[in-house]
This record gives sequence, C-alpha cells and structure tokens, in this order.
Amino acid sequence: MAKANMTPEKTPMPSQDPKVRAHNFDEVATGYTEEMAIEEALRCLGCKNMPCVAGCPVNIRIPEFIAKIKECDFEGAYAVISESSSLPAVCGRVCPQEVQCESRCVRGIKGESVGIGRLERFVADWHNEKCNTPPTQPEKNGFKVAVVGSGPSGLTCAGELAKRGYSVTVFVALHTAGGVLVYGIPEFRLPKSIVQKEVDALKAMGVEIVTNVIIGKTVTVDELLDEGYNAVYIASGAGLPNFMGIPGESYKGVYSANEFLTRSNLMKAYLDNPDTPIMKGGRVAVVGGGNVAMDAARTALRLGAEKVYIVYRRSMDELPARREEVEHAEEEGVEFLLLTNPTEIFGYENPENRRDPKNGFVTGMRCIKMELGEPDERGRRSPVPIPDSYFTLELDCVIMSIGTSPNPLIKSTTSGLDVNRRGGIIVEDGTGKTTKDLVWAGGDAVTGAATVISAMGAGKTAARAIDEHLKSKKK
Repeated sequence: MAKANMTPEKTPMPSQDPKVRAHNFDEVATGYTEEMAIEEALRCLGCKNMPCVAGCPVNIRIPEFIAKIKECDFEGAYAVISESSSLPAVCGRVCPQEVQCESRCVRGIKGESVGIGRLERFVADWHNEKCNTPPTQPEKNGFKVAVVGSGPSGLTCAGELAKRGYSVTVFVALHTAGGVLVYGIPEFRLPKSIVQKEVDALKAMGVEIVTNVIIGKTVTVDELLDEGYNAVYIASGAGLPNFMGIPGESYKGVYSANEFLTRSNLMKAYLDNPDTPIMKGGRVAVVGGGNVAMDAARTALRLGAEKVYIVYRRSMDELPARREEVEHAEEEGVEFLLLTNPTEIFGYENPENRRDPKNGFVTGMRCIKMELGEPDERGRRSPVPIPDSYFTLELDCVIMSIGTSPNPLIKSTTSGLDVNRRGGIIVEDGTGKTTKDLVWAGGDAVTGAATVISAMGAGKTAARAIDEHLKSKKK
C-alpha cells in the first residue's frame, strides 16, 4: 500500500472559474480524478475507533470505503457506501459533512479533516459512469408499503424496504420524482441527471413511482390503508413558505425561495422561452442566510441579475449556510448586507389604471441596521434594531428565504394524526411511529426544514421499524 499522505490540507476540489460559472447552470465543482481521490484517501489514518462514523446520520462505514479507494477498488468502495446510503451521489454533493462526519475526523485537530464528502462523490460518480448492471430485485415478502413524498427521506425509506422484499409505492405530488432534490437544489449544485439515476435505481429494484398524486386531495392516508397497504411512511417535507408579514409582500416580484427555485429548477425558467414566468435581470435581494438563500441568490445571478444582495439580520458568524456555499456566493459577486433587517417593500402604484401590467411591481425595500444584544440563557445573542438607521435598497425583485413549515394538507385529512404547534407530525419515539396506527413519518414533515442527510437517516430508521413491526405481525 502507498505511503500515508500527511499533508495538512485537503486535496483541492477542481471547479469552474467564478466569473464563468456565475453565468451558467453547469455544476460548480467538477470532481476528483482517480489520482486526486487516491491522494486524498491516503490522508485517512484508518482510526480503529472510527469517530467519523458516529458523526454520520446513516452510519456509513467511512474508514472501510476509504481503504478501498486506497487500493484502487472503487467499486468495492461503492458497495460499502451503498450498504448504508441509498443516495451516495447526492450526499457527496449536498451533505454538510463539515459539521457531521468530517467534524469528528482526527486529521482535523492539526489541519483539515479528510475530504469524506468529496471521496463519497467520487466513488458514486465513478460507479454511475462505469457500471450499468441493474440491481437484483429481492424476493417479495407479501407486504405493501406506501411512501408519501419522493425527497431524500421518502426515497431512502423506499430503497431500504425494497431491499427487504417489500412492494413499495412512492406517491409524488409533482410530475417528477425527487422532491427537494429536484425542485429546491439548483442544477449547479446537484445536477438533475444525478437524482434521476438514483430514482431509476430504485425503480430497477421494483419500487413503483406514481406522480401527480396529492395525498390529502387525490387520495388520503386513510384510503391508502383501506386499499390494502400494510403501512404508510409520510415524508412530505416542509414546502409551505414563511413570510415576514411586513408591508408590500404582495407586490409582484416578491417570491418565496421555494417558488423561485421551483420555477427555475423543476420548470426550467432559465431557458430562453420558458413555460413558466420568472423575474430575470435587475436588482435582487434575498432575505435570509441559510443554504436555500444562497441557492436563490446564486440562481438569480445566473438568470441575469445585475446585482444580488443577501440581507441577513445577524452577523457572518451566525449565518447558518454552509461555508462552502457562502464562499462560492461571494466569489460569484453576491453582496452580503449583514446585521440588516427589512421593514417594508415598496412598489410601483398606478391608481388611475389598475390594469396597467406594471402596477404593483417591486421598486425597493426599506431596511434597518441591527446589532447583537446581550446573550440569553443559551448564550445566543438576538439582533436588535439600531434607532434611526433606516436605509432603502432600489430593487426589482425580493426573495423571502426565512424558512418553511410542513404542509398542513395531509394532517388535516388524516384521522388520528397529531401535529405540534408548528405543524410538524408528532412521532412517539425515535423510530418515526406516529399517533396513528400503521403510519410512520420522518424528515422535514416532522422536524421542519433540515438537512438531506438527516432526512435520509429518518427514512432509514423508519424502514427498519416498519420491517420489524410488520414481520412481528406475520409471526
């Protein structure tokens, strides 16, 4: 075996030049070569106690798959990862490894941690490019399970159950499977072809995908159980956008980040003659500081915006987005207005002609500067406004990215399903079991907006619980 690589920094990830990528939707990071992957894998010390595994929500055997890379056994590495993860090519791109597995890496004590996410992406991409052998369909066990939602939690649960011989049907509200992976995350971060390959792999395992079905409207959870499904897993996500409730949010040109990204990602509004309208060009402000806000800001740039601002009421230290996404946004020209909070949106008014197509369009946003107050009992410093510090931004578009809530439709049409005050489905234990018999739930529908990998972890846990429950009944 080659000698260990004790370089303190990660092997750099090749990427497009910022000035070029800010004007296209091609993937920003272009991925490791085989040589780069081996070089980075040799930085792993192969710790016996494997602290990185404890930081992974789906418990991928990280040192084991990295050891395979060191041996140039890339397909063997994929086999190790796929035992724990149904979406390795996705996780390698969008999982926040820096606060999970990589945060536990011993190499991070005196330098940078091993690039676990970069290696996972390499392995998945290598497999997808080189291997076309369809997965083997397990023998059916006689049970049917319905999965509501095709985001990371739903797809993971479906894959885990399919491996165990269940007949699984995934119900999708939109016309394309993938959930937030296709409507929420832009092409330049997660190519849709990657998601489609993961969906196709599930289909090859026997999972049925049914699109254009809105659970709670087209059919209810109660009706699914009456139709012969032995269990239901609800993974409908958190797609209901939040707004600030400030004056002017009803003007044309004010979007939720969900709507803006869905129009661009799923409905391809970035094309020259799109089927769906979207604001292109002008001056854009994105309110919020999470990963979705970064996605919206960088998408607006690629759609031709002249200027894009991130407006966030706390400082850079509190900004919740991944550091990598923040750095990419800065490199591409997004301007960060920190410790700033909107108070009102202005628009063009024409009271003499309400049918004027320009009536009600955004023209600007009034903001106030903030400062961080004294720490509370948890040590968190809340932002407070600075008196007489108002200023106005001239704008053509405002995108609100201040969080989302679970859609209330499923809960309101399902008997015996309890929810909390935020609309999240209440689960009785760590398995995702809800207050309704034979119904489990997980992902953002339970927790509110969270990470892809945490949603996957919930789907994997629920699949295991469903399997144990149904097989115990068979006995």
